[in-house]
Amino acid sequence: MTSGTPDGADELSGDVKASGSAAAAAGATPAAGSASASVGASVEASTDAVDGSPAGTSPGGPRRRPPTVTTGTARPEGGGRAAPGDAPAPARQWPLLTVLGLAGLGLLVVGTDVVPQAFRVGTILVGVALLVGAVMRRVLPSVGMLAVRSRFTDMITYGVMGGLIVLLALMVQPRPWLRIPFLEDVLHLTVT
Repeated sequence: MTSGTPDGADELSGDVKASGSAAAAAGATPAAGSASASVGASVEASTDAVDGSPAGTSPGGPRRRPPTVTTGTARPEGGGRAAPGDAPAPARQWPLLTVLGLAGLGLLVVGTDVVPQAFRVGTILVGVALLVGAVMRRVLPSVGMLAVRSRFTDMITYGVMGGLIVLLALMVQPRPWLRIPFLEDVLHLTVT
């Protein structure tokens, strides 16, 4: 025991000095006589709760920290230009403009009521626009901004949504153009 120091003080200061040197080896700068160096060293020596390996490493090697800012995302399969790069912007995005044009025409028919049963005809046009998008996503190698996800997911999403819209437009009351008794029973059970 050293005079002027309480019992165990030398051991504590030795621990701080040792942990400071461990922190210096890990790249941290220890503060003289502060406990932050020992906290930093104890954090460095902690183990990962997931796989039990030391923090900062994984069984396959050192772990990469994820970027704090996303610098870019991968373009979806088939998301390239639908026309050459020297073509004007609308020509490069013609598949998307085709789908939007058909859907817009359907909404215009519904809004202006130009034909008998305009609601049904316009809604069918909106559903057909999505079905055309699904077909273009399957057939064309590049569809520009019409590609949102993978080719398979886009085809399923556009196809199911378009098919349901057309089906419901054909079955809408009054005087439905298509009668499916099973679906009518389901509709009546859910509404009443």
